[in-house]
Amino acid sequence: MTKTTIVIPNYNGMNYIQSCLESLYGGTTKEIEVVVVDNASTDGSMELVRDRFPQVRLIVNEKNTGFSHAVNQGIHVSATPYVILLNNDTQADFSFVHELEKVMDSDKDQKLFSASAKLVSLYDKDKVDDAGDYYCALGWAFARGKGKAPERYDKDCDIFAACAGAAIYRRELLEETKVGLFDEEHFAYFEDIDIGYRAKIYGYRNKFAANSIVYHAGSAASGSRYNTFKTRLASRNSVYLIYKNMPALQILLNLPFLVMGFLIKTAFFARKGMGRDYVSGLIRGIRLSASPAGRRHKQCFDRRRIGNYVSIQFELWKNLFRLFA
Repeated sequence: MTKTTIVIPNYNGMNYIQSCLESLYGGTTKEIEVVVVDNASTDGSMELVRDRFPQVRLIVNEKNTGFSHAVNQGIHVSATPYVILLNNDTQADFSFVHELEKVMDSDKDQKLFSASAKLVSLYDKDKVDDAGDYYCALGWAFARGKGKAPERYDKDCDIFAACAGAAIYRRELLEETKVGLFDEEHFAYFEDIDIGYRAKIYGYRNKFAANSIVYHAGSAASGSRYNTFKTRLASRNSVYLIYKNMPALQILLNLPFLVMGFLIKTAFFARKGMGRDYVSGLIRGIRLSASPAGRRHKQCFDRRRIGNYVSIQFELWKNLFRLFA
């Protein structure tokens, strides 16, 4: 029985998509469904998938609709208990799918929303790229274990959110009446932190699956780690993330940390010559939050979940120490 649909968003992934798909079909789990959602690629990668991988379900968009919309399209056509999201610039280890499924299957209470694989640098396999994501009171999201040795991260553990570059989700919880789909207002960046945050508000957990491994090139779609497009969009989304998930009282409680976090980031990007881009993104984030679309996605405070908000707040403080440890 097929347990899992793998959704791969693709935008000009000619250098990576073939090896990505070959690694999946060469893995230990043979019963998988693969959906590639192409965001108007112009490099021939869409044609490559169509010609060389006829077993893949291909969805073709006429324009680049962004990561969030693309993965939602894949989730919509899936009918399996689990959905794995996978970046096109990855190569999956042979037991990648099996290990993610095993972690989800072991959760008998079905309170596990997602599980994140161990992302190892494709070009330097002695370094972790992401071992699950944390989010702290400064309004910063950061990858656990980045740049460190993979063998240091050999145990499963709870995390704040799964990195959507290689993660499994319980599909029924992605329905609108539950946690819901990825917020398409994000377009890209922070959408995985957002959905993991939402899941925690609803009382679900996110986990790191240490034995599920993928090798990740990184920044294949945006072109580099720091660029104008990414800086503006990420800073915009960092404001929007806070607005939509934190109740007003929690925002006030964290305000000194948040102001400090934004000031430090402004100085950081100013040194890279992108200070204006970062501040422009912050302004756009405020505008998005105040817009009808932003207000529509605001998580309504529910007193019945007060314990979840308290737990999240302590985790935001705890992650400050993890960040600087």
